[in-house]
Amino acid sequence: MSMTDPIADFITRIRNGQTARKSEVSCASSKAKLAIAQVLRDEGYIAGFAATTEGGKTTLTVTLKYHDGRPVIDRIERVSRPGLRSYRGKTAIPKVLGGLGIAIVSTSRGVMTDRQARAVGQGGEVLCVVS
Repeated sequence: MSMTDPIADFITRIRNGQTARKSEVSCASSKAKLAIAQVLRDEGYIAGFAATTEGGKTTLTVTLKYHDGRPVIDRIERVSRPGLRSYRGKTAIPKVLGGLGIAIVSTSRGVMTDRQARAVGQGGEVLCVVS
C-alpha cells in the first residue's frame, strides 16, 4: 500500500514522538523531508537530524528537542495537502502567531521559512505551520 502524503506522515511522527516524550523519531527519507528538517533545525525546533542508508533505503532520524521537560514544538500542522494544495503569493504568505511561529514554504528557490520567503520576494506552496 502506498502512502498518499509522506510529508503529513513525517509531521505526524514528529508530533506523536513529542507527545510520547521520545528522544528521536525515524521515517523514510526524501529530499522534501530533509529540507523541512533542515528548516526546523535552523529555527531551533529540533535538536538535529541524520540520514542513514542501509540496504538501499535511506532513513531520516530526527532528534527531538525539549525545554524544561516540555516539547519545543507546541503545534505543527500540515497546511497544503494532496487534495487541496495551498499556494500563496509573496504578499499573502501567512504569519504564524504574529511572527512567533513559522510557516514552511516550498518556493522555486527551495524550502524556507515565511520570513525568508518574504525577504527574497518569493511565494510558493505553504507546506506546514510550526509554533
